Amino acid sequence: MIKQFLAASLLLLAMTACGNQKPPDNALHPTAAVEEGTTGMYTSDTRITEVVGDPVFGDYGRLIFPAGNGYYSGDTLGNLSLTWYTHIDPEMTVEVANYFREHAQKGDVIFYDIYTDEEKAADPEKENTGLFFFKGTPGARFAVCNAGGAFAYVGAIHDSFPHALELSKEGYNAFALIYRPGAQTACEDLARAISFIFANAEELEVDTSCYSLWGGSAGARMAAWLGSYGPAAFGGDDLPRPGTVVMQYTGLSEYSPDDPPTYVCVGDSDGIASWRTMQRRLEAMSELGIDTEFHCYSGLGHGFGRGTGTVAEGWIDDAVTFWENHMK
Repeated sequence: MIKQFLAASLLLLAMTACGNQKPPDNALHPTAAVEEGTTGMYTSDTRITEVVGDPVFGDYGRLIFPAGNGYYSGDTLGNLSLTWYTHIDPEMTVEVANYFREHAQKGDVIFYDIYTDEEKAADPEKENTGLFFFKGTPGARFAVCNAGGAFAYVGAIHDSFPHALELSKEGYNAFALIYRPGAQTACEDLARAISFIFANAEELEVDTSCYSLWGGSAGARMAAWLGSYGPAAFGGDDLPRPGTVVMQYTGLSEYSPDDPPTYVCVGDSDGIASWRTMQRRLEAMSELGIDTEFHCYSGLGHGFGRGTGTVAEGWIDDAVTFWENHMK
């Protein structure tokens, strides 16, 4: 039934848009920086290839931007453009890149593999997966942010890294998942990522209670599906479902009586995700006694991310408050 839901939803998304596995036995399985990279700070004029190839990132620099270049254009951090996305903030792109570089240079682990070398050798598609970590206050709760990209690519540089960075500034431990495109595989990777975090919670210094899942577009579907069915339904460990789900701009209609509290935001000029569909879903969930919060922004289209410089600016603060209201 779950795979049928995913297949149907993926088909709809494409038309409009666009055995339990354990975490690695060696506990934390990071890809650490191997050497110091270029000197100075990145700027809006820094070439994307320079960031991707910076030795400070070891072999994971390729995952900061979409794997392959078929879904983004632009040569520099300042003129980056992503398919299906609007309101990309060049200053935020630069800030994220510099955050990664600064912490990698200090020796902080900012990227974790979620699959072992053996698993990746058996399934090469798992090579382009992992968790970028934006560390907050030690012992604070955690969130996993999931970018969209119509299950064709992962637009993390705009649709999850900025969100995770903002959450870390507010003290929360935030992860941004790089997953295999495809509805089923993406959910499997998210389930594995949650299992990895739970298994290594002590080393990561995170509180696993009332964790939250965030997502935009395809990433919002991932968050919602894991919220409905839990990690075990997608091959992860038998773990609690998230305490809160935060969704941006996706026209998902199905839900379950067991869905967690859900926060939604979308623009009323979104030609990909219908705000009416999102509103109807939340109204139906509310009738079941599930706490929900819905925001629709006038004149805003698809893929606005953090919403910097738009009518949606500040929505993340509202979503954090919603999450905090459900923490015990």
